[in-house]
Amino acid sequence: MTNKRTQHIKMICSLAMLTALAVAADMFLRLPNIGGFLTYEPKDVILTIGAFIYGPIAGLVMSFVVCLIEMVTISTTGWIGLLMNFLASGFFVGISSVIYYRRKTLPRAIIGLVAGSISMIAIMLLWNYIMTPIYMGVPREAVLDLFLPLLIPFNAIKAGLNSALVLFLYKGVVTALRKSRLVPERESNDSGNKKMNTIIMVVLSALIVATLLLVLLIFAKVI
Repeated sequence: MTNKRTQHIKMICSLAMLTALAVAADMFLRLPNIGGFLTYEPKDVILTIGAFIYGPIAGLVMSFVVCLIEMVTISTTGWIGLLMNFLASGFFVGISSVIYYRRKTLPRAIIGLVAGSISMIAIMLLWNYIMTPIYMGVPREAVLDLFLPLLIPFNAIKAGLNSALVLFLYKGVVTALRKSRLVPERESNDSGNKKMNTIIMVVLSALIVATLLLVLLIFAKVI
């Protein structure tokens, strides 16, 4: 019991540290006003590394906390910005980590990051179509005109860069945490976590399918 309690405390400390690093990356490493209203920040890199270590549930919790802190500190977009940021981070972090966490191998990490990238691009196209007219006061046709020249390339580059950074930094971060005795030699992955991760994967997969169908309907309407 004492050992489990100690490991639980160490996990909370690690997650708090990673969350703080993600907040710092969000505040100090951001590139604002891309295309007039888009912002790149590498917080998803740290959040995904944390989710790779501790699972998608931890990754989603960290993502929400970071997005909430952003909303009450540096963001000027209020609840709309919170929603958009959490959807982008949640889908990238959640999908990537669900696939990788079930069996931790390099091919699974790559597949997870590709799937997370595609799902993030799809969900952001849909929600930019829905929310940008409300936030910026422009017609939806103007948002559709930005899909190919701006929104798709921006989100694809963002996802690709974040994926590359995750692959480059993950082993070093895990090694540092192990040397600090915050992470055991082999991260635990008990059956309860596996069952919950399966549920998350099914839910997120259903949302991705629904999102892709809506995006296709939007494009079909435009064409």
